[in-house]
Amino acid sequence: MNISQLETLLMISKTLSFRKAGEMLNLTQPAVSAQIKSMEDEFKTVLVDRNHPVTLTDRGQVFLEHAEQILAIVEQLKQKLSDLNNIPQGHIVLGTTTSIAIQILPRVLSYFQNQYPLIKTSILSMSSAQVLSYVENGTVDVGIGYLSDRSTSVETSVLYYDSFSLVVSPRHPLAKLPRATIKQLKDIPLILLSPDTLGRRFADRVFHEAGIQPNIVMELGSSEEVKRMVELNLGAAIVSRLSMSEEIRRSTLKMVPVDELEVSHPVGVMTKSGRYVSSAMRQFLNDLKGMPENQFFGSE
Repeated sequence: MNISQLETLLMISKTLSFRKAGEMLNLTQPAVSAQIKSMEDEFKTVLVDRNHPVTLTDRGQVFLEHAEQILAIVEQLKQKLSDLNNIPQGHIVLGTTTSIAIQILPRVLSYFQNQYPLIKTSILSMSSAQVLSYVENGTVDVGIGYLSDRSTSVETSVLYYDSFSLVVSPRHPLAKLPRATIKQLKDIPLILLSPDTLGRRFADRVFHEAGIQPNIVMELGSSEEVKRMVELNLGAAIVSRLSMSEEIRRSTLKMVPVDELEVSHPVGVMTKSGRYVSSAMRQFLNDLKGMPENQFFGSE
């Protein structure tokens, strides 16, 4: 058994196809089949069900779990050896929300990649709740998001604080008010973040405590999508205060203060406890934590 065979099995589990796995790994389809057949012969078991679509057998799933651990150990070994050579290189997988991926990371990554061209970075966009889960299971190396949920296996560091605010189109009736109360939102059509986001869970809690059943007309996965709908005056919304700074500056959105929403939420970095921190990742974390607070624009 060799590392290439494990990588092939992993790619088959992702693509559900011998042909697609071969294309991703620059291997011919017969070469992919030969690698899997070789492992099956060595372990005297069937790892892949070759019917369409291709799937892993129960034994193949068990094998895959260990294959992923072995590949992670090999990657960690490569990182440690490159660190000994004082040549920062490797691959950093970041997990974060859409707003951060769009508004914050480009500035950090632009500088970082100019300084360390041998380091590859990948970004997976998701909700803050998913960020924590993906850091826990090792899918991402560094997570950035709200720190409302905690885990004993994840270390966190606060970058800045955000809050949620009511936002409307300048043409919306609420735009004329200097302030609003949560009770005034009872019958207002609302465009809210999807239920798996911290912003939505916070809004639901505020409405529940006020004894209000909100009139939700639309649910979207990110603040960027929500803001576009609000700009079209399709409803009011509750989104990250920092995420709307550019739209407020351009006067395409109007923020209406609501006392019940003015609660601070920490946003920060998440890394798995005990995981080896390569020089590349250490430098990236230092660059990220060194950003001034006014450079952060939004979180969900």
